[in-house]
Amino acid sequence: MRRLVVTENITLDGVIDAAGYWFDPNDPDVDQSDIQAVTAEHSAAADAFLTGRVTFEQMRSFWPKQVDDTTGVTDYLNRVAKYVVSSTLGDPEWAGSTVLRGPLVEEITALKSQPGVEIVTTGSITLVHALIAAGLVDEFRLFVYPVVLGTGARLFPDGRAVSALTLQEVRHFRSGVVLLRYAVQE
Repeated sequence: MRRLVVTENITLDGVIDAAGYWFDPNDPDVDQSDIQAVTAEHSAAADAFLTGRVTFEQMRSFWPKQVDDTTGVTDYLNRVAKYVVSSTLGDPEWAGSTVLRGPLVEEITALKSQPGVEIVTTGSITLVHALIAAGLVDEFRLFVYPVVLGTGARLFPDGRAVSALTLQEVRHFRSGVVLLRYAVQE
């Protein structure tokens, strides 16, 4: 049975939207090679990528066009099965992509029951909030950036609760980013 992993770049105060340009994986002024190495480890373990429509469309307009990507994201997205949750998207227009239109809990439960290892979702705040609320998340991988924005979409807004979390890993990176991995206890 597959596990559903939420991976987010997040500020110290819990903001995950990229407004304000606090997060740039290709910033030439910041050595992120250690983060890219860990991301490659995570990507190697994943066989499916799940996203909401808005994030999917943003990624679809960028990643398939990358030919000199040194981050490994292009190779990862070309390799894994991509699933987009949407009631309005027609043809996904990205090889290896499937549109999930049914009720969220049934669609994700079916995906998790298929043979495989990990389904990873990132960005897609509306979808992630729904996955959390439905109790479908098995792990959180949070790349915490040393930034405090004060406003913005949060991973856990008021009213969102998660049962017990168990710390699985902490990694520190040269840039000041810290990876926190938590397993969700059932």
